[in-house]
Amino acid sequence: MALQEKYKRLIDEAKSSGVSDLQIREQNSVLYIDGSVSNAKVKDSLWATYDEIDPDYRSGDLVLNVNVATPAGSKAKVATKSSNLNIRKGPGTDQPIVGKAAHDELVTILSNANEQWSLIKTENGEEGYVYSQYLEPA
Repeated sequence: MALQEKYKRLIDEAKSSGVSDLQIREQNSVLYIDGSVSNAKVKDSLWATYDEIDPDYRSGDLVLNVNVATPAGSKAKVATKSSNLNIRKGPGTDQPIVGKAAHDELVTILSNANEQWSLIKTENGEEGYVYSQYLEPA
């Protein structure tokens, strides 16, 4: 099955939800979907659709690189004891680490994926999911 056929529902949702600068390409048996969205709910919806197509993101044949264009939300402080906080691609410890937020760094909460995970954006633009217990209101 071609990757664009496998992920047709996700591609259609990206197009219909207004992903700007949408780019879809296949390279080395991996489908890349890149772009920007206006709010975190759209990004969360795309991730939920991806999880329905490929539960637990096990295939490793898609890179969903859709970021929130204009972060809006409350600020939070990274409240780890002393170490950096892992920023992950999706909400779960099984997701790859895509960055780090420093101890006491201020971040913007874009949305809450569930009671345990928050989608955040750092001051230098790194975006991903962190374990919410390590965030406190700024």
